[in-house]
Amino acid sequence: MKVDLHAHSNASDGQLSPSQLVELAASENIGMLSITDHDTLAAYRAISTPPSLELIPGIEFSARWRQRSVHVVGLNVGLDCPVMAEAIERQQSVRRRRAKRIAERLNAAGVVVDFDNVSARAGGSSVGRPHFAAELVATGVAKDARSAFRKYLGAGKPGDVRSDWPDIAEVISWIGTAGGSAVLAHPAKYRLTWTRLGELLDSFCEAGGDALEVVCGQQTDPLTKRLVSLARDRQLAASLGSDFHSPAPWCRPGVRSELTHDLTPVWETWPKS
Repeated sequence: MKVDLHAHSNASDGQLSPSQLVELAASENIGMLSITDHDTLAAYRAISTPPSLELIPGIEFSARWRQRSVHVVGLNVGLDCPVMAEAIERQQSVRRRRAKRIAERLNAAGVVVDFDNVSARAGGSSVGRPHFAAELVATGVAKDARSAFRKYLGAGKPGDVRSDWPDIAEVISWIGTAGGSAVLAHPAKYRLTWTRLGELLDSFCEAGGDALEVVCGQQTDPLTKRLVSLARDRQLAASLGSDFHSPAPWCRPGVRSELTHDLTPVWETWPKS
């Protein structure tokens, strides 16, 4: 069975609607999918799935570890959990403040952006840097999204605004209260040394984390082996996903969906219905 437990719709910063994403996943013969939008469960409102596809309720929370932003995916969470609803409202409030600050910082640096236009691009979802990038491209400030991030929105640039995310332990607690599994997302993207990544995982485990995303999109076999070793040493379950945002040859749902190593897949830890 092909599995993808990390994908995004336009309920956050993805390109496809939840229904379109489900259709694409089904066409890729994926048997288990989780739409893990940033700090929202909006994708799960009135969505239907084909019989061939099991849709696992999921979310990707932003969190803080030693003043560094990290992401924790919650899988198999309860959609009607009051604690989860409160957590999402808190996160969305942080995102709104951050988006306004990004606009202020860009304008102060002479990069003119209309915040109303950026908000309209979000289409009712939370405003993120990809929406700013799209506006910068549309107004001719940047030639493409990659250039927009490199010049204006990436690390150390005017639009690089830190948010007051909750501590990673609090985020893991939210997910656990909602009956879900907490997964440390895309560990290689944090650009930590292996020693520091091990320290992050130790903190994650101490706070009750459940699994590590040992495969995320396209990655090398040596990297996968290192991540598998880190998970095995800490008796973490294994998760995997594409981190899909938009259709592209290098990123489609289930692009690397096999788990051939001796780790327990996170979905095997869930109660059988």
